[in-house]
Amino acid sequence: MSHTTAHRAPLVARLRRIRGQVEGLERALEGGATCSAVLQQAAAVRGAVNGLMAELIEDHLHNHVADPALSAEARAEGAAELVDIIRRYGR
Repeated sequence: MSHTTAHRAPLVARLRRIRGQVEGLERALEGGATCSAVLQQAAAVRGAVNGLMAELIEDHLHNHVADPALSAEARAEGAAELVDIIRRYGR
């Protein structure tokens, strides 16, 4: 997705925060944190990944489906890619 290049810095920063959350989850598990603390951390990681995914899907939609400058063929391809990703994401 070429449009991610324009937004690379914020996306990388977001991924680094997610990595920090995952590492925190690992530390919680290794350190014998309470079940509640581990579940809260896991929920935070999932929420962060879901937020990233929503942003990427929205960007794809705007740049590869809804852009009026695109040909009908390009829009159809962008829509098909999006459907495929959403199906995988929902598993």
